[in-house]
Amino acid sequence: MQVLVVDDNRSVLEALQLLFVLHDLDVQLATSPAEALTLVRRGGIGVVVQDMNFTASATTGDEGAALFRAMRAQDPDLPVVLMTAWTDLEMAVALVREGADDYVAKPWDDRKLLHTVQQLMATRTVASARPVEADLAGLVYHSPQMHSVVTLALRVASADVPVLVTGPSGVGKEHIAGLLQANSPRREGPYVVVNAGAMPEELVSTELFGAEAGAYTGSVGLRRGRFETADGGTLFLDEIGNLSPRGQAALLRVLQSGELTRVGSNDVLSTDVRVVAATNADLHAEISAGRFRQDLFYRLAVVEIRIPSLAERPDDIEPLAEHFLAEAGLPAEALDGTARRALRNHSWPGNVRELRSAVQRAVLVREGQRIGAADLGLVERVSPGEEDDPEAAALHAALASADVVVSRAAEALGLSRQAVYRRMERLGVRVQRKVKR
Repeated sequence: MQVLVVDDNRSVLEALQLLFVLHDLDVQLATSPAEALTLVRRGGIGVVVQDMNFTASATTGDEGAALFRAMRAQDPDLPVVLMTAWTDLEMAVALVREGADDYVAKPWDDRKLLHTVQQLMATRTVASARPVEADLAGLVYHSPQMHSVVTLALRVASADVPVLVTGPSGVGKEHIAGLLQANSPRREGPYVVVNAGAMPEELVSTELFGAEAGAYTGSVGLRRGRFETADGGTLFLDEIGNLSPRGQAALLRVLQSGELTRVGSNDVLSTDVRVVAATNADLHAEISAGRFRQDLFYRLAVVEIRIPSLAERPDDIEPLAEHFLAEAGLPAEALDGTARRALRNHSWPGNVRELRSAVQRAVLVREGQRIGAADLGLVERVSPGEEDDPEAAALHAALASADVVVSRAAEALGLSRQAVYRRMERLGVRVQRKVKR
């Protein structure tokens, strides 16, 4: 996919073309809205970087707004970055509300613009490559890292082999297990979920393989085990790393033979079950320590799928937060700029589970219609390089010089007061005036 740069200034086109080409991005150039629309119609455009004015006398940004809307009419998911001067900043902000992905002020910061375009391009590539017919089983993702995970899962879903899903606690291993079932030939069969680590050692055989009536004290009827219940479908064994030694031995036997015997019976039953297991433990270390059977590991991990932590896939943070908001009946716009900045800057040791809890907390404790950083209850950290952000630095400096009087800072920056407030929100800039005593 290509970056389309639209600007009537040839020097701007050449500078941006050089910037993107030096970082391995293919580029198309257009000097007018009509030329840009022709290129969009041809397809293959991943991201658009467009100016807001295309004639010498234009300063309102209306031409850029018309181009943005026309491109979105052709391709509703096309990422667009607007390049603005102070005079058309208000229009750019309005277009962001309509769905533009970002705006950058001229003269632009190469590092910031390149990062924005690269992230949008990666997300666009993932979305375009996602199989339309695939059932994602409720999985929400935008990052290239998770796209690789999902691609592998879809590739092996139709293969009737055991799969081991690994990754830190809270990353959503159960979603990948569900995706494997939903896209397999067994999709119409049962899907049985078992917390393998929570089964008492003395009841493992009963839980997995069932028991005849009277097989143990208090048993009054036939009890079907999880393997029987999952016959013809998929058995998801979560927390497999915590399975007791007795349980490991029993599980290995049925995986090797495909046969089981209920507790209290001598009859051998055949099973047709696909096993998907999951763990947050390092099974290689557990094998070395003698706590997990190596032969069982090889039976379970015919294919291993590792899910990265949320910190390793930051592009998923805001889409997931918006998804959890939608579950609570709130729009994505409920997250204000400070909340989004806090989400991006948090390290997420608890992964997706922690993110869901933070959003649920914010929905409950917020005072107004919008959610701020404080509502999430997260401890902020400074992002690498954040202190070098020239736009944020200029805003901080103007506010400091104006004694945190926004109207005076706006005048110094050549912006309206409303524009400064929006920029403060977007950059997560918060100030507190000193109280004079």
